[in-house]
Amino acid sequence: MITRESVLKALSHVDDPDLKKDLVTLGMIEDLVIGGDISFTLVLTTPACPMKDMMVNACKTAIRMMVDPNIEVKVTTTSRVKGSIPLSETLPGVKHVIAVASGKGGVGKSTLSASLALALSGLGAKVGLLDADIYGPSVPTMFGVSSSPEMYMKGEKQIMIPVESKGVKLLSIGLMTARGQAIVWRGPMVSSAFRQFVQDTDWGDLDYLIIDLPPGTGDVQLSLVQNVPLTGVLMVTTPQEMALTDARRAMGMFSMEAVNKKILGVVENMSYFTPEDAPDKKYRLFGEGGGSLLSEEYGVPFLGELPLNPALMKLIDEGRLTADAIELLPYRQVAGALAQQVSMLQITK
Repeated sequence: MITRESVLKALSHVDDPDLKKDLVTLGMIEDLVIGGDISFTLVLTTPACPMKDMMVNACKTAIRMMVDPNIEVKVTTTSRVKGSIPLSETLPGVKHVIAVASGKGGVGKSTLSASLALALSGLGAKVGLLDADIYGPSVPTMFGVSSSPEMYMKGEKQIMIPVESKGVKLLSIGLMTARGQAIVWRGPMVSSAFRQFVQDTDWGDLDYLIIDLPPGTGDVQLSLVQNVPLTGVLMVTTPQEMALTDARRAMGMFSMEAVNKKILGVVENMSYFTPEDAPDKKYRLFGEGGGSLLSEEYGVPFLGELPLNPALMKLIDEGRLTADAIELLPYRQVAGALAQQVSMLQITK
């Protein structure tokens, strides 16, 4: 006779490959039903889990080896993102806040931020994207939106509601100004605007809030570390030494004892170009290995290389990029790697 205890004992021999603990101990097995077959729900720590199929197959194999070789095993997967930041009045419904940073402009940081938001949303996560690049907002163009955020009063405070597009909640100064209008503000005004975007915005329930930072180490970055319960920082660079030099400065700031924000990993953008008529070729126009070298220097994960893709750029320029676009495939892989790092962080804390 098959018992609940025998099934759970079998599943206790299956480990999460990242968290290095068994699924039963981690509480990842729910809704176990034993009848003519065995069915249960495998609760993943992220919708972007790249090991999902492997874990499902491992569960089936363990049950057939240790319980009954002929039993049918039905596994349903779901995800439950656990927060790594304490719930606060600042962002009460947000489980993870991830800042995307770079040492210099022009390395594709905003493209990565938007693409990661779409990729995570496409994988089933609830995602918000805050365009914190006050002087050079690009989110409205990339998402093809122009409507302004709605407002409501909460006591004496005016609260903004992010604009939603393609399954992602968006907020940008570009949604509140005329197209092409220059933002000529001094540092204190920029910092104040950023605080409003965070503290006076109803983000609702989110698994991930992606913050697209301006390049460098200025006022917005300081406001971020002072006012936002940050899960960690994703650093973007290109293979060029000039970009790497500036990225080191930015990583140095986040690693300072007075700041001490977790670097979740490094992504190398514009790593190579593959022509349409030569899909097996990779032309490394800006050098090679800079991103992995940077990650080794700081002892943080290298989350992947991203190509220089004209088709992706065209979709972004026209505001037509969607979560299911084939051009997003490399970004989905980076999104999965990033979500893994966040999941590991929340377990090890």
